[in-house]
Amino acid sequence: MIKPYLMFNRECEAAFKLYIEAFGGELIAMQKYSELPSSPDFPVEESDKELVLYSQLRITEDGFIMGSDSKRELNDSDKVVVSVELNSEEKARMAWDILKEDGSIHMDLH
Repeated sequence: MIKPYLMFNRECEAAFKLYIEAFGGELIAMQKYSELPSSPDFPVEESDKELVLYSQLRITEDGFIMGSDSKRELNDSDKVVVSVELNSEEKARMAWDILKEDGSIHMDLH
């Protein structure tokens, strides 16, 4: 399944409130950076704690919009990414290995 993943410059929560008003649907998740366990490998500045780490809105039975705030300033071309869900780890790793050869990696496969 392919899902749009929208990246925001500190306005994800407000955008998702607007999407709920516009599309209805069900907010499946909205996790803030403040909800992450403390880790020296992924420090979160105090000013970033209320940013949205991950959000997901179901707008139809199989249709979703996902999004998050970036901790860095984004250009317009960086604001929409595509999330792909496959039905096995083997298929995901095979696709990842092929696509990363000439692609730009912003977040490693996990």
